[in-house]
Order: sequence, then structure tokens, then C-alpha cells
Amino acid sequence: MDRVLKAARASGSLNLSNRSLSDVPSEVYRSLDAVQADEKWWEAVELQKLILVHNNIQLLSEELRNLSSLTVLNVSHNKLSELPAAIGELPALKLFDVSFNSLMRIPEEIGSATSLVKEFFTCRLLRQLFPFRFDCSSNHLKELPGGLGRCSDLSDLKASNNSISSLPDQLANCSKLTKLDMEGNKLKVISKNLIASWTMLTELNASKNLLNGLPENIGSLSRLIRLNVFQNKISSIPPSIKDCCALAELYMGNNSVSTLPMEIGALSHLGTLDLHSNQLKEYPVEACKLHLLVLDLSNNSLSGLPPEIGKMTTLRKLLLTGNPIRTLRSSLVSGPTPALLKFLRSRLPENEEPEASSTQRGDVITMAARMSITSKDLSLEGQGLSAVPSEVWESSELMKLDLSKNSLQELPVELSSCTSLQTLILSRNKIKDWPGAILKSLPNLICLKLDNNPLKQIPSDGFQAVSMLQVLDLSGNIASLPEHPTFSSLPLLQELYLRRMRLHEVPPSILGLKLLRVLDLSQNSIQLVPEGMKNLAALTELDLSDNNISMLPPQLSLLEPSLQVLRLDGNPLRSIRRAILDKGTKAVLTYLKDKLTE
Repeated sequence: MDRVLKAARASGSLNLSNRSLSDVPSEVYRSLDAVQADEKWWEAVELQKLILVHNNIQLLSEELRNLSSLTVLNVSHNKLSELPAAIGELPALKLFDVSFNSLMRIPEEIGSATSLVKEFFTCRLLRQLFPFRFDCSSNHLKELPGGLGRCSDLSDLKASNNSISSLPDQLANCSKLTKLDMEGNKLKVISKNLIASWTMLTELNASKNLLNGLPENIGSLSRLIRLNVFQNKISSIPPSIKDCCALAELYMGNNSVSTLPMEIGALSHLGTLDLHSNQLKEYPVEACKLHLLVLDLSNNSLSGLPPEIGKMTTLRKLLLTGNPIRTLRSSLVSGPTPALLKFLRSRLPENEEPEASSTQRGDVITMAARMSITSKDLSLEGQGLSAVPSEVWESSELMKLDLSKNSLQELPVELSSCTSLQTLILSRNKIKDWPGAILKSLPNLICLKLDNNPLKQIPSDGFQAVSMLQVLDLSGNIASLPEHPTFSSLPLLQELYLRRMRLHEVPPSILGLKLLRVLDLSQNSIQLVPEGMKNLAALTELDLSDNNISMLPPQLSLLEPSLQVLRLDGNPLRSIRRAILDKGTKAVLTYLKDKLTE
């Protein structure tokens, strides 16, 4: 023990895991008092990390207050039945893990620990506030202390597998909360006041509870990426779900949902929708607008399907077993998804949307141009234009211009005068040449969508003209990237879409984009995921589906907790079992993390 403590005084970190300890050695609480003659006392540091997992510890001493520099305290997988009040006297604590113990309550003093964080770091001339992560899962808790509401920097709260029946109102003060895991408790309701306060929340897991509904203001969670309310008593989904605009995964299996709101069709980022084992009698046409990868409708009361589902060509898996469907052959229902989609498309009526006359088109353009003078937003999507009419340029103060789904071959010169333009959408046109000259005249451009054009190779210095971009979509422009694309010229880039580009590798310059949140490399020929992907610390969504990837580097797990969505369908992955892949992003990252540890 002396040797271990001596090393801890040099590093500030002490790991006493798996030592069959029944209590914490008293020397741990007074580490600096035990400096030996052969040590340089002036180089000794206070303990900052204390790991005590997988022991038989039943009690933590009040002397814990002596470890005032402690930032990490992990005592999970022990036999603690209570915590000392001294936990409130650890002003630097950033991670506190007491999971898998026998705790009946959490002391109110826990709120005092992180309420001192601001004061503690300010006195050291550091202004940045550090997030606080608290894990009290798998105990015997019946409630959470209201004192947690004083933890203003609480970002990650995990209290799964307890017997908690309600959440304290004081948690509304935790406005920086990004992850909440309450799986396996006895919650009957989550108050609207809490939902309104948690605007930073990206992940909410309330599965295996007794919820009788979702809060009506669930749409307040505009940053929510994953919502899991599996196995509750929910009977309906509020229309405000449409405002959860970042939602990528929604798990509502094993509930009592009988109808879906048509507003659900507005969730443009939704990739997984799990509604198995509910009471659905129909799937609304509005929900066919979703760009889903997985749709689970098994074990419902569906007697048929709208043919519009056939338009959902992004679907990789459509599960329908356990429904009384009489309008489809059983071989189609249980067969491959592409065959079912093709059959449903064959049932669509022809010429659903007759082409507008030239007169009608002219009226639409004129009206849109006039409205743009005040709104600064002009949309001429799908007007069959081969050139942009002159009346469009009545306003030079445009901030958003949508010219998608037309037949434009080049950009009009007049666009150069729109110096306030921030968003330019040119998707699905016939543009062949990189419009570098015009892009140089748009200094405020932050979003450029050029996907699905016959774009020729972009000049090696092409991206320098749009160095302020935050969103770039070049999908479907095969062979348009130079041999060594310089994405490093786009330091502010947050979203990058490179679908169907025939890429054989991940362009190395992407790995330096520190602010990148969304990266779509799907439908390419990539074989190797570089270890350097771990450097994309801000990444929340990574789409690698439909490539030739056979294995993933364990280092990818280092992107947790920021990485919320990882899409891997359509790859010949051999190193990860299908059962793990089917469980989704969290299960895959946990598997990779275990491999990294090994």
C-alpha cells in the first residue's frame, strides 16, 4: 500500500480497484501527511482521482472532506448503504459514480459540492465551468434529493434501475443537463416544467417505467437526438414532437399507442422509429415523408399499409410480423424490405402531381420574389427553371435562396450582388462547373448545398472561397473532389455530407475539423475507418452505412459521450455480432470501449 500511495502522491491518481477492501485505508484520506523521507515533499500533489470499484466497501468516512482537490470519485460495485455528508465538501468534483451499491438515499449535501465549483475555479483565475456527471444507478433509491438542483453544471445524470417514482422540481435548475437515464424506475410522469428547462438535453432514457404519456411540450427539446420510452403505458404522442428537429432515434415499443400524429412526418433527421407492440391500426401517409433506416411496426393491429411507404427508399429494415395484414401476401410481409417497397410503389397512382403550367409557374415566381423583399428568404424549388428570371433579384438583401430541383447549369451573375446571403441551396440541378467566382462574392455564406449535380472536379483551392461555411453538402457529385481535398480550408465546418461520392477512403483533411458535428460518408466504397476519427471530439452523428467496412477501430469509442448516432447498416462487418449492431449506437460504442480496454 505504501508503494501505491507514493505513486499517487506523484500522479494525483489512486486506483484501488479489485482489492477485496472492506473499507478505505485511513492513509488515503491523509495522503500528503504520509510523505516519506525519500520523497521530495515539495513535488507531492493532492489526490485528484480516486477509483475504488469492485470492492466490499460499506462506508466512506467523513474524512473524505480532506480530499478537497478530488475531481473523480468512483466507488461503484461496492456495498455502500449510505454516503457521508462530507460529499458536499468536494468543490472540484466533476465525476461521481456510486452505481451498483445498496444506497437507500443520496444526501442533500451533494448539491453543495458542485455549487462550489464556480467559486473554486474562479479563485484560480479559471473562468470555464466544468460539467458534472453523477451516476447512482442500480441502488435502492426511492427518490432523488432536491439538492441536486443546486448542481447548476450537472450535464449527465444516470439513476437507472432504482425505485424512483418522481423527479424533484429542483432539477429544473439543471439547465445544462444533456443526458438523463431513468430506465427501470417507477416514474408516472415527467413534468412540463422540467422539460421546458432542459433545452440542452440530447438523450432521454425513461424506458421500463410507468409513464402514462409524454409531456405536451416535448417539442421544447429541440436538441434531443435519442428518446427511449420503451415499455411504459403511453397512449399517444404529442403533436409538438415535430419540434424535436434533431431527433434521430425514437423507441416507443411496448406501449399503448393507437395513432400517430401527422406532425411526426416533420422529423427530417429521424433514422430509427421503433413502434413495435403497440395498438396502431394504421400508419399515416404523413409519416411516409420520413427518411428512416429502420421502422419497426411489428405486433400492432395494422390491417394494411399506405402505398406511399414505397417511397421510403432509405428504409433498410421494415418489420411487420404480428399484424393482421390482409392486403399483402405473407411472403411479402416476412420477406426482404426492398421487395416490399417495390410492391407498394407499384400500387401508387400514376401522375400524382401534374406539372404546373408555365402561367402558374410565373405567378409562383413573382409572388415568391415579392415576399422575399420582407422575409429575406426566397424559394424557387422544383419550378423547372433553366435560368433564374430577372424579377427574382428585386432584393439584394436575401439571406436564404433555394433553387433546388431545377435544370440550372450555371449560377446567374446577379447572385454576386447578394452579399448578405447565408444559405444557398442548389441541390438536384445540372451544374457542372464549381462556381468559385460567384462564391467568393458571398462573404457571409455559411450553408452551401450542391448535392446531386453533375459537378466536375472542384479546384484544389476551391474551398478557400467559402472558408466561413458551417454546412456543406456535395453528395452525389461523383469524382468531383480533388485527389487531396483541402477541407482544412473550412475550419468552422459543422456538417459535411459526402454521400455517393465513390470515395475509397476517408479524406485525411476531414480529421482536422474540430467543430464537425455531422459527417455523412454513406453509400461509398470506404474500407477502413481511420483511428484519427477519434479526434473529431464534437461529432454527434456519423453515417458510415453502405460501404465496404469489415471492422471498426476501438478508438471510435473515444467519441462517447458526444457521438449520439452511428449508422453502420450495409457493411460487411465481421468483428461485431449482428445482435450488438441491432441494439444501436450505444451498444456498439460500449462493445468498442471494451475492446479498447483489452
